[in-house]
Amino acid sequence: MNRRHSFALLLALVSTLVPASLEAAEEKPEPDDLWKSGSASVVITPSRPMPMSGYAGRKSNPSEGTEQDLFAKALAIEDGEGNRLVIVTTDLIGIIEKYRKDVEAAVAKKFDLPRKALVMNASHTHCGPSYGRDESVDYYDELVSKTVKAIGEALNSMEPSRLYYSSAKCSFAMNRRTPSPEGFRNHPNPEGPVDHTVPVLSVKNEEGELKSVLFGYSCHNTTMGFMKWLGDYAGYAQEYFEADHEGVTAMFMNGCSGDQNPYPRSLLYFAQRHGRTLATAVEAALETNQRAYFHQHELTGTVRSTLETVNIPFTEESKRGTYDYPVQVISFGNTLSMIGLGSEVTVDYSLRLKRELGSEDGPAIWVSGYTNDYNGYVPSKRVLLEGGYEAKSRPWQPVLEEKIVEKVHALHSGL
Repeated sequence: MNRRHSFALLLALVSTLVPASLEAAEEKPEPDDLWKSGSASVVITPSRPMPMSGYAGRKSNPSEGTEQDLFAKALAIEDGEGNRLVIVTTDLIGIIEKYRKDVEAAVAKKFDLPRKALVMNASHTHCGPSYGRDESVDYYDELVSKTVKAIGEALNSMEPSRLYYSSAKCSFAMNRRTPSPEGFRNHPNPEGPVDHTVPVLSVKNEEGELKSVLFGYSCHNTTMGFMKWLGDYAGYAQEYFEADHEGVTAMFMNGCSGDQNPYPRSLLYFAQRHGRTLATAVEAALETNQRAYFHQHELTGTVRSTLETVNIPFTEESKRGTYDYPVQVISFGNTLSMIGLGSEVTVDYSLRLKRELGSEDGPAIWVSGYTNDYNGYVPSKRVLLEGGYEAKSRPWQPVLEEKIVEKVHALHSGL
């Protein structure tokens, strides 16, 4: 008997000694590799003329119609151990404190969802309602009700899923701080710092069909400033992607956009072009029409989340004291970490945190602003000391950046 036949006989003998139950156990996924997910979407376009948010020059003039519907969307995720996370995205100027607290209380009572497991992000469209005013109470109550309903539908529709992280690039965002003899001007600066990354979390069912995409970008959602309801470039990006992928829920999370603007701007077709550009970047991140995938990083392990506040100080001269600033960190095993920062943080926060927390063998770092709170600009120390529009908005002490970053590091290392 030659060597080849001897080896074949040995393999046959070994195979008869392996129990069928052991083979089945090897094929069965580990509990912490199982995910469930579900998504839902609800229209939140006001049904009547209302004051609009975003620009002080509008004063109290009401809206003049609808160019595009506004949405609140929810993505619910559960790992193999039963840990849950719900991400809510909205076509709003920001997440005001009362809105966050009212939704948080409702979903804790109805769905036993803890505070730390709820993420709320606003696209920062300047063509949405000023929903926190006294004259907007009827709309506000409806907004809270619809948001809670979307969360419930997302939780109730969860099914076995696979989750992936990937990214691409998109370049219509430009730094808007241009140095001049009179100081920093609000003007496009092609040499200023930017973050053109488009992070994408994609969800597929057991058959490999795409069900949801959550994507981000660091750019003010302000191509337009007219008097009609509009999701702006972020609204169009979601609309176009969903039109190209029937049955898929597309969701947008704004990043660290405090000093970033879309250029060119002020014409509707620029908002549409930027939206198409961003939607195409999401396709690129998904490696659409590629025969092989090299950049889809499947999420494994468990989802962990934490949400705390850090006291950031105003200047002593302002006599405002400190502000409880929310910081949220979510980890998906060792593959992805999502960091949610409140208000309008400048791009330095994204660039710094990705540099300090990211590594080749560690998780990808995804940083979002406009998350869980909205209280104006939160500039980096550099921007604050340089001056200009973003720096003059609030009288912060320069220590604010270090306090926020220190809190992110502490929460990230504790997960």
